[in-house]
Amino acid sequence: MGLPSQANRGSEAVNKWGFVAMHAALAAAFMFLLQRFVMNATQETSLLWALAFAVCAAGLAYKQANR
Repeated sequence: MGLPSQANRGSEAVNKWGFVAMHAALAAAFMFLLQRFVMNATQETSLLWALAFAVCAAGLAYKQANR
């Protein structure tokens, strides 16, 4: 006995947005740590790069999730 189809679609939407959020968060954390501690950039520069990478990663993950 499975869930109704509408509930399945809702669950898929949650999984898709979770996938997108996870990729954005990991990309931001990676870029911040790389810029701040490996390349010795300022905190402001590191945050800007982290934000840029998070947006790009979220866009790529969204496109991948919609395939």
